[in-house]
Amino acid sequence: MTTADEVAVAAGISRASFFRLFSSKEEAVFVALEATGGVIAAALVERPAREDTWTALRSAFVAALGEYLDDPEQALARARLAQRNPSLRARLIDLQNSWGRDIREPLAERMGEPADSLAVEAVVRAALAAYDVAATGWGDAGGGDLIALIDASFKSVAAIFD
Repeated sequence: MTTADEVAVAAGISRASFFRLFSSKEEAVFVALEATGGVIAAALVERPAREDTWTALRSAFVAALGEYLDDPEQALARARLAQRNPSLRARLIDLQNSWGRDIREPLAERMGEPADSLAVEAVVRAALAAYDVAATGWGDAGGGDLIALIDASFKSVAAIFD
């Protein structure tokens, strides 16, 4: 189990500074990912209308990888830390679920469905699962090409329907 003290040391700040800045270690570890759902939603809106929904979602998830592209080593360290710590993994799942809430409206518009429809919810959850499988595999492998893993994961889901 990773403690808040360990996170503070890794961040190069004191325990007191850590708790002035963050309410928990979970918040500290994932603060950079809080806005990801909004980034995915905005990217989804920008995708061409003629593009199929699943491809648009995959592209929107990839567009939200700014943190990964800016500092892949730090993103990998965060992913691996979350995999080893149950409370961090739970917080990551909660965070990803919040992304789903952000994605619903633009996805519903693209699909021509109400945002609270079963169809929209199913597609949101499938996309979040495809992303999570890729990100978890990336962390388990100790790195590699996250974008290629996301592509492969989304394509695996799409292949069921071909």
